[in-house]
Amino acid sequence: MTKPSFPRLSAPSRRVALALLAAALTLPAAFNAKAGSLDEIKKRGLIVATEDDFRPFEFVKDGKPTGFDNELIEDLRKYAPFEIKQQILPWTGILAGVSTGKYDVAITAAIITKERKKSLDFTSPIADATHYYVKRKDDKSINAIKDLSGKTVGVQAGSALLGRLPELQTMLEKEGGKLGKVVEYTSYPEAYQDLALGRVDYVVNTIINIKALVAEKPNVFAVGEPVSGKSFPAWAVAKGNTELVEFLNGFIAKEKETGRFAELQKKWFGEAFPDLPVTFEPEF
Repeated sequence: MTKPSFPRLSAPSRRVALALLAAALTLPAAFNAKAGSLDEIKKRGLIVATEDDFRPFEFVKDGKPTGFDNELIEDLRKYAPFEIKQQILPWTGILAGVSTGKYDVAITAAIITKERKKSLDFTSPIADATHYYVKRKDDKSINAIKDLSGKTVGVQAGSALLGRLPELQTMLEKEGGKLGKVVEYTSYPEAYQDLALGRVDYVVNTIINIKALVAEKPNVFAVGEPVSGKSFPAWAVAKGNTELVEFLNGFIAKEKETGRFAELQKKWFGEAFPDLPVTFEPEF
């Protein structure tokens, strides 16, 4: 099967360019780092990287980190026999920092993909991350997938959602349509702001994030339809750091056994996901 052509992405905004430059400048130091073994981590502590603004998984409110993953980090502090050192930063530098050993684990909703599994290992999935589109509630021109043809879409730079847009392109081509212009953003709040202002026609994100957005601003946004196959987010560690994955999976399993995991899922996502796979092999 011929691989579908992919529209050329729009030039990143000044903020995106600066963020990528900052990430690039940190790479030399990161390449000198090495993922710590569990024994090393017990001595110096676990270095955890989380996102600064990815509701409802992680965000900062009134100067304090909160959200699903941040509550789990507080539980992890009680569970782990070592110190937890958290660093909060933009998405663009997190996975590269983990793969090179700058951070031990990304406790965020990192979607499991084939490409990422080349340099990272993942814990058990923490939620459902099927991709949906969100539109302006008053936009009567979008009522189904076929209506997205030729329209401008917003998505986060460097995200798995960006990498899986060809799935949406295939859906549109089956309807005789095409994927329109793609605009990349440093963070989703920026994308949502542009959507509200009419600068993009729709935004693609995971169903959990979109539901949280619509619940917060029901008069502005509306949930669309799925634009990808099944997808799952998990925490990421450097490739081959099996001991750390097993330790984190043990923690997640305990949270599930006590009912705490489902409790936090309902609190932050509005529903629990009792049938998540223990492992997941992505097709994309």
